Amino acid sequence: MVDIDKILNEAIEKDASDIHLICNIKPVLRIRRELKEIEDCEVLTEEDMLELYDHFVQGNVEKDNLFKKNKKLDSSYEYGELRLRVNISVSNEIPVIVLRLIKKDLPRYEDLGVPDIVRRMTTQPQGLILVTGKTNSGKTTTLNALINYINENENKKILTLESPVEYKHQCKKSVIVQKEIGIGRDCLTYSDGVINCLREDCDILVVGEIRDKETMEAAIETAEAGHLVIGTLHTKSCAETIDRMINFYEVRDQQTIKYLIASLLKLVISQRLLKGKGDSLVLVPEVMVVDNIVAGIIRKDKISVSEIEDAIQSSSEKGSIGLINSLAELFVDDKITLDQAKAQIEEKNIEILNRTIMQLKIKKENSQKL
Repeated sequence: MVDIDKILNEAIEKDASDIHLICNIKPVLRIRRELKEIEDCEVLTEEDMLELYDHFVQGNVEKDNLFKKNKKLDSSYEYGELRLRVNISVSNEIPVIVLRLIKKDLPRYEDLGVPDIVRRMTTQPQGLILVTGKTNSGKTTTLNALINYINENENKKILTLESPVEYKHQCKKSVIVQKEIGIGRDCLTYSDGVINCLREDCDILVVGEIRDKETMEAAIETAEAGHLVIGTLHTKSCAETIDRMINFYEVRDQQTIKYLIASLLKLVISQRLLKGKGDSLVLVPEVMVVDNIVAGIIRKDKISVSEIEDAIQSSSEKGSIGLINSLAELFVDDKITLDQAKAQIEEKNIEILNRTIMQLKIKKENSQKL
């Protein structure tokens, strides 16, 4: 019989971010990006995995039917004061379970390393703000830190759509309504939740994931109707985010949507997490403030990634931050190695990185002399 409490307690004690429960190996923890077996646990058997499946589904018939139909299930689980995001999938007809540990207390927005321009842009009365990045890049933490900041400082109604709900917010200066997406939950789909928000008198809509055309259309319509929409996309750069948004649509509709995006999109932050020198995770942000130059590029017949990247690099006075600048600054501040910085960019940009590092070093030396 699997001692799930023991596994969870060890994960908490070692500050793990994820727990991997897979047949024929011992339970594995992800600790600061590294995978480590729990040595004093037994190898998990097929019977163990079925028992763990029953434990996390908790006799919920709708969840069980959904899993049998789709061969996957996203859910949440509470252990004491800890919340976990549960993903169950299948390998060789045996359940595979991944648990994401969600800390009860959100880190302070100021401690995340997210540029302040992102927080300042949440005071916009309407428009679209996107937090993007690959899986495990800290998007959910950034999103919830933004919600928490607004909640503490502004008098707004905030509606969140999540799958599942991870951080539970308490109303402070704002009113917060959190809805979970999925069969048997609060809303069937993200697009259903976004469409209904127009009747719920919310000021700010937070969409946990924009993953299809229907949700994108509904988010754009909500922003157009005078609301601020904050959402996430799984993209690795600001330029790729624009490309993904446009490619949700048929070619015949793309020119129209480009004009809508150019007028409604206010800011994109694309973030990455690297293991820093101090064994802690370091956030690497790329920030695109959509000014007249960026909006003009978006409206063009053919989107140019290099043009968008150049526009980001040249708009630092408006709050935009290029990836190369972020990497150079983290290296100069001795938070990451030069090899780590180079690994995040294409070979053709190495020289620009080196030049930027030299400029920052000179600037830092001059400021220290004053």
